[in-house]
Amino acid sequence: MTQDNYRQFCPVAMAAEVLCNRWTVLVLRELVCGSTRFNELRRGVPRMSPALLSKRLKELEEAGIVRRVASQTEPGVLEYHLTRSGRDLKPVIESIGVWGQRWVESNPTLQNLDADLLMWDMRRSVDPGAMPSRRCVIEFIYPEQPAKSRHYWLVVEPSAEVDVCSVDPGFDVDLYVTVDLRTMTSIWLGLVSLRAAIAQEKLVLTGNAQLSRDIQRWLGLSAFASEKKLAG
Repeated sequence: MTQDNYRQFCPVAMAAEVLCNRWTVLVLRELVCGSTRFNELRRGVPRMSPALLSKRLKELEEAGIVRRVASQTEPGVLEYHLTRSGRDLKPVIESIGVWGQRWVESNPTLQNLDADLLMWDMRRSVDPGAMPSRRCVIEFIYPEQPAKSRHYWLVVEPSAEVDVCSVDPGFDVDLYVTVDLRTMTSIWLGLVSLRAAIAQEKLVLTGNAQLSRDIQRWLGLSAFASEKKLAG
């Protein structure tokens, strides 16, 4: 808990002392979305230093929101799981996202482009059931980005978690998606339709016909994309 507390008995003030430190809400967003390991959390908050992430996780643990548990699949690996108190924060985090989608203007939102974060977020909504029942590899190409942020690969295996790679995984690519980062972010947030981007040739699909035809089905959209933008 921050040392500069509000000194108010109000439940809002008391909750803010726990939740309103810088980055804390974003760490909670990642935990609510299912990230449990330190490296997974880092990928969801790529601009946060590892030291500060460790500090925030310790604070959340001390507040009874998070607990560390041993992985059931990998000996010696620790995971961070939400407690009952932490799970109660899910509607709070979702409500913040809904408010941001409705009331934060589009232009400021689209000035904060981040290919790593976009691809990490997009992988969560990929539906393998809407794809051929085999390994599928989709390469996203952002031509205007620096070399290190230009190519990403979604690797979708049946009955496995969807993986996103920023280094060529060495598999044959089924579908190439060439698009600028601003357009892809706008599509993901529901600000621009996929169909319109394709029609305007801002997004170009090359490769497997089924994956191209069904892209909206398997790609999905942000959890907040259905919220109507009420600010400009």
